[in-house]
Amino acid sequence: QLQLVESGGGLVQPGGSLTLSCAASGFTLAYYTIGWFRQAPGKEREGVSCISSSGRSINYADSVKGRFTISRHNAKNTVYLQMNSLKPEDTAVYYCAAGSGSVCNDMFLALTDHDYWGQGTQVTVSS
Repeated sequence: QLQLVESGGGLVQPGGSLTLSCAASGFTLAYYTIGWFRQAPGKEREGVSCISSSGRSINYADSVKGRFTISRHNAKNTVYLQMNSLKPEDTAVYYCAAGSGSVCNDMFLALTDHDYWGQGTQVTVSS
């Protein structure tokens, strides 16, 4: 079965850190651009960050620049999102998505019709 599985979410205080993981099963993540997206209650899904298959192209939403870092370990078939200096407005369900042949840019983060999506992991930032 081809799927993406996110993990690492949880409850953290403002200013804290979390690292999310996106692991692929049934296919090789190395051939895909991977993006992280989030959706807060009552809001539309928004793109957070993406990384190209080679890892050489990376893009971030303005709201997370300087605080979040995306990386990939193709040998482990996993992509990570390190989130630092978390704010209450970062609270959302975080999803990863894979796009074959896609370019990591603002357009990738704006689209939702990617090849594979995970089921999401909840991140709650609250004191």
